[in-house]
Amino acid sequence: MTAEDETDGPTAAEGTAGTAGTGAPPLGDALAEWVSRAGAALGLAPGSVDATLVLDLTRDVAHQVARPAAPLTAFLVGLAAGRGGGSAADVRAAVDTVLALLPEHDA
Repeated sequence: MTAEDETDGPTAAEGTAGTAGTGAPPLGDALAEWVSRAGAALGLAPGSVDATLVLDLTRDVAHQVARPAAPLTAFLVGLAAGRGGGSAADVRAAVDTVLALLPEHDA
């Protein structure tokens, strides 16, 4: 990954998931550690995962569609982002596409 692939927001490696206005709680040490370990095992650059983005997406999908849709949607977003190149911008584009499908965003 290049520097421009990195997100500007907090990452799992930083141990927090909250960003201004999201209302997301901190990841906590156990979750941050897991994301770091799993990312490393999958060959992802340290700090390249925007955990807030993924957690916010899955929360919205779980509440507006169905709980089981949340992990499946995260998987689909990951596949789409990977096919697009795998940059932070590719992830954001995939998330934005899915969010636009949610009933709350249709209005």
